[in-house]
Amino acid sequence: MNITLGDVETTALIPVAIKANETLRKNPRIRDEVAVEIINTLGIDTEPFDKFMSHEGVIARTVMLDRMVKDFIAKNPSAVIVNIGAGFDNRFSRVDNGSISWFDLDLPDSIELRKKVFSAHERVSMISGSVFEESWCKAVKEAVEKTNSKVLFIAEGVFMYFTLEEIKKLLSVLKTNFPHATLIAEQNNPLMVKNQKYHDTVKNTNAVFKSGTWSGREIADLCEGIRFVEEHSFNEEMKKHSLRGWLFAKILPKMNDRWAVFEW
Repeated sequence: MNITLGDVETTALIPVAIKANETLRKNPRIRDEVAVEIINTLGIDTEPFDKFMSHEGVIARTVMLDRMVKDFIAKNPSAVIVNIGAGFDNRFSRVDNGSISWFDLDLPDSIELRKKVFSAHERVSMISGSVFEESWCKAVKEAVEKTNSKVLFIAEGVFMYFTLEEIKKLLSVLKTNFPHATLIAEQNNPLMVKNQKYHDTVKNTNAVFKSGTWSGREIADLCEGIRFVEEHSFNEEMKKHSLRGWLFAKILPKMNDRWAVFEW
C-alpha cells in the first residue's frame, strides 16, 4: 500500500512499529493486534522506528496513558474523549467501557490512511482537520450535549511539534469551545529540542521538535483559566523494566518526557 504522510504525521509510524513489535514478544506489556496488522498491511520496515530508548518510552507512555484514561472513564462512564493527533493509535479498544464516545482527530493525510486500516465503530468518529481550526469542535459539542458528559482531550506525541504560540492557540480553541474539560498532554523538555538530532528514531524522519518545557505550569500559563494539575515522568514506568531504563531515570531524571494534566 502506498503511504503518503507529512513530516510530522510520519512520526506516527514510530509508536505503531513499536507497539506491533512489543505485541509479538513472548510476554508483551501491551497488546495491539491492529498495530501488527498495520505494519504487515503497509509493509513497513520497523527497524528505523524501533530503537531501545524509543521502544521503552513508547511502551511506558502507553501503559501510563491507558491507566490515566481508564481512571477518567471510571469516574465519568459516558465520557467524551478526543484523541488529538490520533495517527494509528488504537487506545479506544483498550479502554472502552461500552459507553464512552471517542473522536480521533488528525490531519487529512493521516485520517485518510487511518480509515483504510481501522474498522468503523458506532461510538468512534474520525475527524479530518487541523486542531487549530474550530470546525472540528461541532461534532464533539453535539456528543457532549447529547450525553451531558465530561470531555477529555489527550495529546500524545503532539505538543513537541508545535511552537508555544501554536500550543497557546490550541488551548484557546479548546477552552473557547469547551468551558469545562480535562487535557492530558505529553511534554518534552528544552534539552530534547536542542539535541533532537540525536533522538534515536525521530532523527529518521523529517519532523522537527519546536518546543519544550521544564514544567507543565509553563503550558498552563499560556492561556488564562487553564489549571496545571500534575505531571508524571515516563521514567516512573521505564525504570521498572530494564537496567538501562533504571539508569536513565537515575542519571537523567529530567530528560524524559512526561504526562501533564490540565483542567479548566
